[in-house]
Amino acid sequence: MIESSPRQRTLVLAICCMSLLIVSLDNTVLNVALPSMRRDLDASVAGLQWSIDSYTLVLASLLMLAGSTADRIGRRKVFVAGLVLFTLGSLLCSLAPSLDWLIVFRMVQAVGGAMLNPVAMSIITNTFTEPAARARAIGVWGAVAGVSMAAGPLIGGVMVDSVGWRSIFWLNLPIGVAALVLTLRHIPESRAARPRRPDPVGQVLVMALLGSVTYGIIEAPAVGWGSPLIVGCGVVAVASLVGLLVYEPRREEPLVDLRFFRSAPFSGATVIAVSAFAGLSGFLFLNTLYLQDVRGLGALEAGLYMLPMATLTFLFAPLSGRLVATRGPRLPLLVAGVTMSASGLLFAVFEAETSTPLLFAGYMLFGLGFGMVNAPVTNTAVSGMPRSQAGVAAAIASTSRQTGGTLGVAVVGSVLASGMGHGSDFAEATGPAWWIITACGLIVLVVGAATSGPWARSTAARTARTLDPAAAPARADAPDRA
Repeated sequence: MIESSPRQRTLVLAICCMSLLIVSLDNTVLNVALPSMRRDLDASVAGLQWSIDSYTLVLASLLMLAGSTADRIGRRKVFVAGLVLFTLGSLLCSLAPSLDWLIVFRMVQAVGGAMLNPVAMSIITNTFTEPAARARAIGVWGAVAGVSMAAGPLIGGVMVDSVGWRSIFWLNLPIGVAALVLTLRHIPESRAARPRRPDPVGQVLVMALLGSVTYGIIEAPAVGWGSPLIVGCGVVAVASLVGLLVYEPRREEPLVDLRFFRSAPFSGATVIAVSAFAGLSGFLFLNTLYLQDVRGLGALEAGLYMLPMATLTFLFAPLSGRLVATRGPRLPLLVAGVTMSASGLLFAVFEAETSTPLLFAGYMLFGLGFGMVNAPVTNTAVSGMPRSQAGVAAAIASTSRQTGGTLGVAVVGSVLASGMGHGSDFAEATGPAWWIITACGLIVLVVGAATSGPWARSTAARTARTLDPAAAPARADAPDRA
């Protein structure tokens, strides 16, 4: 626990939000630049998918390692290293001479990004120790995450139309340098009282699982689902999953402590995070290509079209944090599930993209839903967990987000590529993708309702006692009175 004054806590939260801003903004800013990149770098749909998923895949693979390493060797050390790597990677991306090099440099960015978000959340958890204060801080965190991910198309549109797609990576440089200076001056070092040992086997299994699934989904439309390459990816994925389930419980300090998932709120938060961020990434991927390639809008115009989504996310993310602090996570999750599902249905059933009023209605509903979902997911992930394992719990939550983002682009992009490959026009090819996004919203609704009641909270309490009977839990949620 970090003892600090109100001013110090405010500075810590601001610095952590700066790191979140550049990591989250990077992907959504890139979305609006995809058509320009495709023309400049002669990229295919699969190439565009990899320009996004190379980043989120590495993030998802390394987040848990970064979280446990920070708990062990010092959170500030890892945070500083992450800022340096991410800023350097951003500079290299802006200079990339080809798509292949861009993908490589995006992976450098991601290594740095993996050291930022889970570590920042662990710093927040250990700085804001009072439940209501922590929930409000996480609400601010959620607002930054929501705004950065939803406002990215607008910011990216301005940069792409005025300077070019390479300029989107320049945004990270001043923010990264400022965050680095402030971190060295204002964030004290902290670490877990009982450091966890490394788990290299578990890390390799996680990377193999996520990598094989993502590669198989992206490349399947081009080479065929029954090809030896895709079948091999499936075999690797299944073997890796079985390896994790068999190996990790036998370790005293595993990379992925499967006992976390005995907590219904924690398991629910994981599923909701994957679903919500899969829906968001797929939503942005489809709309960016539609607005620019089908409607013929410029990057800035496309960003302005998505402004209602950014505005609603900005307005409702802090409200969600306050609701979690006073009423618990259930109400925000139910609202998020209903509105995200309704948005998907507008496109899947009523072809909202063909009508400007319906298009804006879909954007507003999705922005409202996404604004509501982030705070309860983050809050629930660390609720009830011992503070000594806050970094690992936060890392699993962040991994779930990035895994969802990776899968959303991979699945939706593959559905689009498959449909276009069979001669369908864009609207027809995206039909199944919109049903997938609708299903993501329904999962948020159903799982949120099932894992936010009294029974779910009792499983969280039992899990906390199992994990560390002697430690006080990092409880972040208020009683659920929704």
